Amino acid sequence: MSFRAIWVWSHEKGETVRLRFSRRYSTVEHRAKVLSGSQYVAVPDDCVLLQHIFSKLGLEDPDRLYVASRDDCVLHQESLILELNPDGPGRGKLWPLLTLTHGALIMACLCLIDSPASSQPPLSNQVSVCQGIALLSDLQAFLSAGSKTPDHDTLVSRLDLLPSVFSHICPLGTPVDTPHTTMFPLLAVATTSGSQKQPAWKSGFHKGKSTVSVSVTETVRSMQYGSHSKQDLWDVYGNVICKCEVEGVQPSITVTLSLPPNGSPLQDILAHPCVNALDTSTLTSSSMDYGDGSTFSGPYKFPFSPPLEPFRVCSYTSQVPVPPILGTYHLNEDLGQVQLNVLLKLHESVTNSFEYCEAHLPFFNRCQMGSLDVKVTSGQVEVSKEKNLLVWVLGQKFPKSREVMLEGAINFSGQTAGPTDPLCTDGTAYVKLYFRIPDLTLSGCCVDQHSVQVYSSTKPRVVTSRDLVSSEYYIWNSTGHTPMLPSTLMM
Repeated sequence: MSFRAIWVWSHEKGETVRLRFSRRYSTVEHRAKVLSGSQYVAVPDDCVLLQHIFSKLGLEDPDRLYVASRDDCVLHQESLILELNPDGPGRGKLWPLLTLTHGALIMACLCLIDSPASSQPPLSNQVSVCQGIALLSDLQAFLSAGSKTPDHDTLVSRLDLLPSVFSHICPLGTPVDTPHTTMFPLLAVATTSGSQKQPAWKSGFHKGKSTVSVSVTETVRSMQYGSHSKQDLWDVYGNVICKCEVEGVQPSITVTLSLPPNGSPLQDILAHPCVNALDTSTLTSSSMDYGDGSTFSGPYKFPFSPPLEPFRVCSYTSQVPVPPILGTYHLNEDLGQVQLNVLLKLHESVTNSFEYCEAHLPFFNRCQMGSLDVKVTSGQVEVSKEKNLLVWVLGQKFPKSREVMLEGAINFSGQTAGPTDPLCTDGTAYVKLYFRIPDLTLSGCCVDQHSVQVYSSTKPRVVTSRDLVSSEYYIWNSTGHTPMLPSTLMM
């Protein structure tokens, strides 16, 4: 679904033909060369190509009503789709070349067909042909400004805007998946860009209210065994996501990450390529440098010129002293009945306010649950529809004691076998925690909205947020055999 090249010519009666716009995409042309192999035909110069198009369209030598290479009844003609042989008959072809004429304007685009040049697949199967016809139709509507014969000044002004418009709707030769009616507001946006050059990696401009949103999300993983002979493991990694809706071609923005005085320094920092002038001390801190007391503790400044879409400014890791929730799990089985005891403790440094918090207790290699007698000190217990999973919904707060407990017994007497797992056999079982805590990071990392610096023609609204989420957060049965994970694999 790409184009090798796009052209716009004007052809007024009594005047010479003028090339008004030409855009060739070298990356798409390289793909065409690889696909075609020895049958590759390069796109000729604009003047040579124009002669072939004029001959095919009957605009050259208008006194000649019949041209065999064009009008022979043996040929299969498509109204908008041309096949050109710039090197002569039987010496390769350029196909499909889409053309559209409107008044004095001639618009054309050469589509890329993702198949060998020796085959000519049905056009109905080619998405790029449909996209090309739609593109030329919308281009015609854009240049004509809604009238059959636009005035000269309007046409000239819109032709001048085509480089910036195509940078938005067709970056690098592939049209974006947005309605082409966005070309009209782009007209007003592009005129405000002045003489500042648009970078090739940025597909367009933003027009409207300016907003900068920065979110810090930390993810915590944990393996807890409840045994003195096995060391509990946990790690934390964070992502800083930014969405910048700011006017201008290359607005400059600086996001600063700060830590509290006792916060864990950020390590293993990876920054987005658009981040420039980054302090080298920010990148040198590594979690593999054990015992290194010279870790840089911020503030961490990230200056950049943002793309239009949301992107990850940076990622990092942090060595926090304790996980947010500590737990123990005891499971024993006797004569088909399973005795359960789960204790969860919320650490005192963690905010007691969850968006959600659930503990899942799966049971593998057993029949379905029959009768169960389970009590909890907080929340409620649900059984999955398949009757092989116990879901403990803890809600949005722990009690004041910051401790919750589940205990009881379960009989497995169903007629249908549950899911199997070669790892969780006999007493090997686990509790998996799912939670999200808003306005909290374990490292203490945050972005103050007043520290976000924006150098633009308009003053944007700055929105910041942070949260902590769990991932692969396991509490293993301390009375069974549990798998051990090397601490180096947690990072």
